[in-house]
Amino acid sequence: MMRGASSVRTLARWALGLFLVAAGTGHFLAPEAFLAQTPTWLPARGAIVLVSGVVEVVLGVALLVVRAHRRTLGWLVAAFFLAILPGNVHQAVAGTDAFGLDTPTARWLRLGFQPLLVLWALWSTGAIGDRAPAADAPDPSVGPDPATGRSSAETSDPDLRP
Repeated sequence: MMRGASSVRTLARWALGLFLVAAGTGHFLAPEAFLAQTPTWLPARGAIVLVSGVVEVVLGVALLVVRAHRRTLGWLVAAFFLAILPGNVHQAVAGTDAFGLDTPTARWLRLGFQPLLVLWALWSTGAIGDRAPAADAPDPSVGPDPATGRSSAETSDPDLRP
């Protein structure tokens, strides 16, 4: 059973995963909208839209199902959000309408959400925050503790202690 901050992080991770799957799927259903924000100086813009859609879906599914290496996954999702930032900047600078962003104010305000997406990815996966263990520490949500042979649930839940 999820409790406190852990359940909020889990729900946040699931919401982000579903958001990424939906957005990635959009790359295939409405590629023209994604082309509108792809910088014109890039080659093979259509391929970039499709590949980034695949990456987005894969990252979203991983957020939903992968238990091991969640912190690493959080850093990968954050890096993805940084990698697509030039597209959002291009859309704002070029004044291209897409995704309902049809005013300069809306396009520039959208850029303010990019850091929030990065933080969302990092916090919801435990990559940052008060519960983030050291980089070399085992992920407590995965498998038994090598020292005790017990899972984190067994050691933290008094009902499961031997």
